[in-house]
Amino acid sequence: MPIDGFEAGLKVRREVLGDEYVDRAFEGVTDFDREFQEFVTAVAWGQVWTRDGLSRRDRSLLNLGMLAAAGKTTELATHIRAGLGNGLTPAEISEIIRQVAVYCGAPAALEAMRIAKQVLRDQGIDA
Repeated sequence: MPIDGFEAGLKVRREVLGDEYVDRAFEGVTDFDREFQEFVTAVAWGQVWTRDGLSRRDRSLLNLGMLAAAGKTTELATHIRAGLGNGLTPAEISEIIRQVAVYCGAPAALEAMRIAKQVLRDQGIDA
């Protein structure tokens, strides 16, 4: 039985990350991680991303800073793409990474900048 918020979360997750990304995430699901994927979809996307307190753009801005600071590079790339879709500009993404450098360290920010440049290039955006 799906967790409360799963259907709403699946809708938002698809809107923010795209059908292709979400389909890939569920394509490889096994009995081992099915409940975890349902949990992430229901809680992160269905119970948090659906709240009125912050816009999707603001949530993307926060995610980029947190993921860059934590060195979560795979998720960072995913959320840079999502952030662009949620209205962040390349200049704002660069500023977020500068903020990370000052408060969380240059190594994390250097890696985040490298990833951001690659994602922007992949999206056909001059970096």
